[in-house]
Amino acid sequence: MNRLTFYVSEKQLHSGMPLYEWLLEEAKALGAHGGSAFRAIAGFGRHGRLHEETFFELAGELAVKVEFILDDKLAEQMLKQIGAQSLNVFYVRHEVQAGIA
Repeated sequence: MNRLTFYVSEKQLHSGMPLYEWLLEEAKALGAHGGSAFRAIAGFGRHGRLHEETFFELAGELAVKVEFILDDKLAEQMLKQIGAQSLNVFYVRHEVQAGIA
C-alpha cells in the first residue's frame, strides 16, 4: 500500500475546478476507496514566503494537502494520469501498512 500525498495551492485550478478537487475526483474515477483534502493554517514553500490564515488574508495563498491510501497499481495510475495532464504537482509517496483493527 502507498500513501500518496499531493501539496497544491488552494487557488490552483485544472479543468475549471480547484486542483485539489480535481485530484479527488480523478482518484475516485480510477477506483480509489477514499481521499481527503486538508487546508493549511500556516506554512511556507519553496519561495520562502510565510503564509498564515488571518482574518484579512485573501483566499488562495495557503497549501492544501490531498492524501490517498492506494495500492501500488492505483498509485502508478494516478501519477500517470497527472503526467498525462502536464500538471506540475509536488507529491510524496510512502509505503505504508493499512488495515482495519
